[in-house]
Amino acid sequence: MYKRYGIRGGIKLVLSFIFTKLCFPQARLIRLPFDIRNKHRIKIGKGFTTGFGCRIEAQPIDNNKNYCIEIGKNVQINDYVHIASGEKVIIGDNVLIASKVYISDINHGSYTGLNQDSPLLAPVLRKLSTKPVIIENNVWIGEGVCIMPGTCIGAGTIIGASSVVTKSIEPYSIVVGNPAKVIKKYNFESQTWVTL
Repeated sequence: MYKRYGIRGGIKLVLSFIFTKLCFPQARLIRLPFDIRNKHRIKIGKGFTTGFGCRIEAQPIDNNKNYCIEIGKNVQINDYVHIASGEKVIIGDNVLIASKVYISDINHGSYTGLNQDSPLLAPVLRKLSTKPVIIENNVWIGEGVCIMPGTCIGAGTIIGASSVVTKSIEPYSIVVGNPAKVIKKYNFESQTWVTL
């Protein structure tokens, strides 16, 4: 351990391990610093692992006792991932999330449909609106990805680095870009990723 992380890094790792086992015994390792807000509205599955500087926050827009964030088994998120939810963010099992990823179901204000917010009102004063986010099992999310409200990412999908996901994605797809678009689908007969 000391060869890989050095003395200081090794001490930080030991402190993170102690913190994990005291505060989140079902998790594998939560590296410090770690910021969790409204822990009672967040469900973390067995084998959860984080990098440094992660922030997971439930900002419920209702008074029920339901979880705002549900994280499945064996999920790994890397450094500086930010997950925020006012209604529902669900992350399935075996999801791998690279560093500096943002996932949220919240928006300051409403900009579609009836009763849209005015740009003359300060953003912080606009009523929060939410649309659930669902990330299914075995998804791999690349570095610097943003996953926006109202999206569902199908099982086995790969999201390329720096992509912005604004629409739902079918299972077994590879998507890239801003906004993210499908460039490949997995063909189960040939067992290959096929370019579209």
